[in-house]
Amino acid sequence: MKKFVLIGAAGYIAPRHFRAIKDTGNDLVAAMDVNDSVGIMDSHFPNAEFFTEFEEFEGFVEDQKLKGETIDYVAICSPNYLHLPHMKYALKNGIDVICEKPLVLNVEDLDTLKLYEEKYGAKVNSILQLRLHPSILALKEKVANAPAGKIFDVELTYLTSRGKWYMKSWKGFDHKSGGVATNIGVHFYDMLHFIFGDIVKNEVHYRDEKTTAGYLEYERARVRWFLSIDANHLPENAVHGEKSTFRNITIEGEELEFSGGFTDLHTQSYQRVLEGKGYGVEDNRAAIETVAVIRNKPTSVPGKYAHPYLSKVL
Repeated sequence: MKKFVLIGAAGYIAPRHFRAIKDTGNDLVAAMDVNDSVGIMDSHFPNAEFFTEFEEFEGFVEDQKLKGETIDYVAICSPNYLHLPHMKYALKNGIDVICEKPLVLNVEDLDTLKLYEEKYGAKVNSILQLRLHPSILALKEKVANAPAGKIFDVELTYLTSRGKWYMKSWKGFDHKSGGVATNIGVHFYDMLHFIFGDIVKNEVHYRDEKTTAGYLEYERARVRWFLSIDANHLPENAVHGEKSTFRNITIEGEELEFSGGFTDLHTQSYQRVLEGKGYGVEDNRAAIETVAVIRNKPTSVPGKYAHPYLSKVL
């Protein structure tokens, strides 16, 4: 049984980590968050220590070391801009990391993490759960078996409405979240790289605080994409649940169905880490480079690969 601590216990994604730790037969000994709405912990680890001050959390970890109690992993579910300092803290203490996406906001941060791994002997593992989804794996195999030189035409549309709170939270500030493309899209860019190979071209056709669109060219694909948190862009056939959402990926005009199959991907990710097969720093480089360019590159006039939804904003 491995011992975990978790940073970001009140966040949206934390319950998936609680479940993954429990379902893999391990123990959470402590958690930390500046917010104290963490009653969900009672369903998984009611005996875990909890702290709202990072200094108190640090003290607990130090006390465990002095007592000879090994902490095996730090799970990081904190806001995007805190991933790097929280990983550096874990690595400096010789503790392996399991971190949510995006692993970091900037490419240079990946190089920093590699230096920390080398110096302190601990390892970074990241959650790239779409790489484990059955539909994604099937598509990857299909592309691999396609005739040499075949380039697939892909259209990615992801609209997930957010209320007024979003822009006032850390997610609404590019220097904290990385912007819309990073915050809601980084796992899609990783998926595209995973399936279609290295990136060849990256064009940004539109970008504001709620919406971004462009064109990506990979070794095996031409991808028109459109991402938005603006409810005004939702089509009539959007799914109206906890939040109204429309997600569509088509390859050569055929829709990729992957709405299901997500329930245990974090648990599978944890299992891979525990088996020494986790996705590390370099596995994240292509996606982090992609979103960094999207965040900073000047927009260009859309050409023949403009996404159809651009008409909603231009």
